[in-house]
Amino acid sequence: MSLVTLLPFIVLIGAMFLMTRSAKKKQQAAAQMRNDMQPGTGVRTIGGMYATVKEIQDDTVILEVAPGVHAVYAKNSIGAVLDDAEYNRIVHGDEELVGDDTVVPDDASSLTEGDSADDDGAKIDLGKKAEDDVETEGSEVKASEAKDAKADGEGDAK
Repeated sequence: MSLVTLLPFIVLIGAMFLMTRSAKKKQQAAAQMRNDMQPGTGVRTIGGMYATVKEIQDDTVILEVAPGVHAVYAKNSIGAVLDDAEYNRIVHGDEELVGDDTVVPDDASSLTEGDSADDDGAKIDLGKKAEDDVETEGSEVKASEAKDAKADGEGDAK
């Protein structure tokens, strides 16, 4: 066989070796993270639940998911061990403003304050027309008449 025939197989074997090595490193890092957990640290499970570690056993961990509520999880279900600041920011809403002190409003009403069109209570036209404003053209007239006849009970006779 020639070298050109063997080259694709050599490249494929090399790529598989690199992929498995990378995956193995990620697994080892995740296992080390789980082994470094201490009671009292905040964690996020692979399902996205935030909890506090209460007790660590061989293959399981006891998490406090709410004050006084404990649950037993497999160690492999821990997706991330969080530092105290990040855990408190996510779970308790303790956010510190870093940088500029820009305040984002909770609703859009503050964006329209001072507009003269909205101050006088004028309605905004959304393209809908009242029944009095319906144009008297073709099918609109027929639809309006059919609606009126149905309301009067004339359209039900067969």
